[in-house]
Amino acid sequence: MQQKHARILGFVGTLLLLGAVSAQTTGYDVAFPSGLRDWFEVNSMIVTKDSPIFGQLGGMHLIHVNAKGLTTLKNGGPLPYPDGTVFADDVHEFSLKDGSYVEGNKKAIAVMVKDAKKYPTTGGWGFQVWGGGDPSKPLVPDVAHAITACFACHTPQKEQDYTFSTYIP
Repeated sequence: MQQKHARILGFVGTLLLLGAVSAQTTGYDVAFPSGLRDWFEVNSMIVTKDSPIFGQLGGMHLIHVNAKGLTTLKNGGPLPYPDGTVFADDVHEFSLKDGSYVEGNKKAIAVMVKDAKKYPTTGGWGFQVWGGGDPSKPLVPDVAHAITACFACHTPQKEQDYTFSTYIP
């Protein structure tokens, strides 16, 4: 389980680092996930200061899937996910208040969008992250960056259609 979370976090961390490279897109168009908070939250995790990856990926991670992919996720297949499926990692700062972790300001939104024809070089998935969760701040400028920053981490998950999320009832 820790290895799975480390891979997810590696993906988000690498994307966050891309913000230093470029905040402009060059025709690589992955849509911002409008209405994300109305989707289905399927996983969550908190990366605290005790984690060796806190500097890059510290935060509260809320993993969502849209309605298009929910049935496949819940049933564990059949794979691949249908085109139009979107997974999103809504990353927030957090604080500890009265013994409870409390969600804070948004740090980023990272997504993967299934479209087998549009994204054939990345397993049928398009990847993007928006700094601060701001739709005007995409950080993955092109498919080359998506391959190295995102798809490389997802490649070991080929048997699960390149996804990490599992449904926990």
